[in-house]
Amino acid sequence: MLVVNRFRVDEDDAAFRADLEAAHAVLAQQRGYVSGDLGRNVDDPTLWAMVTRWRDVGSYRRALSTYDVKVGAVPLLSRAVDEPSAYEALDGELNEWRPRDLG
Repeated sequence: MLVVNRFRVDEDDAAFRADLEAAHAVLAQQRGYVSGDLGRNVDDPTLWAMVTRWRDVGSYRRALSTYDVKVGAVPLLSRAVDEPSAYEALDGELNEWRPRDLG
């Protein structure tokens, strides 16, 4: 599973970069974390990204509920662009979307 968090930054790049690296370091210590990358857009330097790969969606969601992540990463993640961030990898069968049966 991939998680793509994008950030619009109008502040000091060095300070934001340090916060981003610290948040990524906390996430990287969580069970189910596979890998991650940090980047800045080449055409718009105010747009940054953190892309992490997780064993599965449950691993990512459990990581978000740990104390260390709540303290060390969630404050930064709350500044992300408000858009869906969890993606399934295309290396297997895709989930099928269907409405809930409420009846």
